[in-house]
Amino acid sequence: MDWLEEELRRALARKEPEPGFTARVSARSRAGGRGALSRRWLATAASVLVLAGSGAGYRWYQGVRAKEQVMAAVRIAGGKLNQVQNRVLEVAK
Repeated sequence: MDWLEEELRRALARKEPEPGFTARVSARSRAGGRGALSRRWLATAASVLVLAGSGAGYRWYQGVRAKEQVMAAVRIAGGKLNQVQNRVLEVAK
């Protein structure tokens, strides 16, 4: 058998819990509600920050798209205006 397999077998072997383990777990479960509550608040605050950040990011994205659309419209209008101006100059000659 490989030495790694032997190490894994020893590490994962069933062991009896230390004396007083049940009492310690029971005491923590009764008194540990406060830690779980603070973790919930932290998770809630993190979720709110992520949502707010993503909302701001989406608004920025919409602004960039709107700017690109306006710039495309200005280029198209400028091209059309240039065509009209050239025709007016041809007629005036």
